[in-house]
Amino acid sequence: MRELRIRVLAGVFVVAGILSWAGARLWNSIGTLPSVPLAAPIVLALIAVVLLATALSLRGRFKAQRERLPEAKGVDPLMAARAVVFGQASALVAALVAGMYGGTGVFLLEQLDIPARRDQAIYAGFSVVAGVAVIVAAIFLERVCRLPEDDDEHNNGAASAA
Repeated sequence: MRELRIRVLAGVFVVAGILSWAGARLWNSIGTLPSVPLAAPIVLALIAVVLLATALSLRGRFKAQRERLPEAKGVDPLMAARAVVFGQASALVAALVAGMYGGTGVFLLEQLDIPARRDQAIYAGFSVVAGVAVIVAAIFLERVCRLPEDDDEHNNGAASAA
């Protein structure tokens, strides 16, 4: 499984932001710009909390296994792989959504004198922050689930024999 690349996530964020900013300008010139929902930062923050809780739970279970504690619960490799895939998918979607709301927020910064637009800009800003939190939690989850052989392979440049 390939690990997340920060450059890919940053690229998705920037491209989505530019397209969203241009789309917001166009949409505003044609008619009324759709609002940024209040639920957007809340949902993203909930996803970040779920990812962080999963990572902390798995980290504790891995640590108990390494220390060979008698009450240690094993970690199913398939479950860990599913958690990593969920984290990676969440990070990609969060980069896209955060870029979209970031571009819209930049457009709304030009109109902060209108109270409704100011509120929308705040919601967009919180959405970007929550999206970054999802990305950070997903990367942490990925690091927690990394196999020890993966570290050796990246550091030494040679695959370890099984």
